[in-house]
Amino acid sequence: MTPDINIIILLFASIFTSNVILANFLGLCSFISISKDIKSSNGLGLAVTFVLTISVSVCYVILKYLLIPLGLEYLRFIVFIIVIAAVVQILEMLIERLSSGLYIALGIFLPLITVNCAILGVALFMEIRKYDFLQTVFFSLGSGLGWWIAILALAAIRKKIENAPVPAPLKDAGITLIIIGLMAMAFMGFSGMLSVQ
Repeated sequence: MTPDINIIILLFASIFTSNVILANFLGLCSFISISKDIKSSNGLGLAVTFVLTISVSVCYVILKYLLIPLGLEYLRFIVFIIVIAAVVQILEMLIERLSSGLYIALGIFLPLITVNCAILGVALFMEIRKYDFLQTVFFSLGSGLGWWIAILALAAIRKKIENAPVPAPLKDAGITLIIIGLMAMAFMGFSGMLSVQ
């Protein structure tokens, strides 16, 4: 049974209170490694949002209209991974043909998206929570936007503290993990307003 959740509430909840990176800690590898630079973070955030929205929507259609009717739900993990990789490859080919400048700027980020566990996590959340197609589109869009906002915020904070007197043992990874923890707590402040289960 599809949960009765307004799509706008679902969109904002997936951006803030149920943020895929700060509430569920999915996609941390590329989140931490790319967030050293604001321009790179922006490029990766845009690409993740696009791929997440398209691939999770396609996963919904394949699951609902192919796997479940044929009794092949047990193949969903493999199918979801193949869909994510295919969407990334198609996106890479389209960007290369349409805009070589954008392809050069995003080229390094596109392969990272294929292994971003946030995308697979959102696809599995969509299935577990039994969202309908419209809810799936808004949930995946919101999850991508939330990931994008979080990586831009982390990049801005890391840029701001670049020359700060951080104790030697906390340099780089240590202070980054502390910042992520503080950001997660800040986003939890929204939890009384909106939530999705």
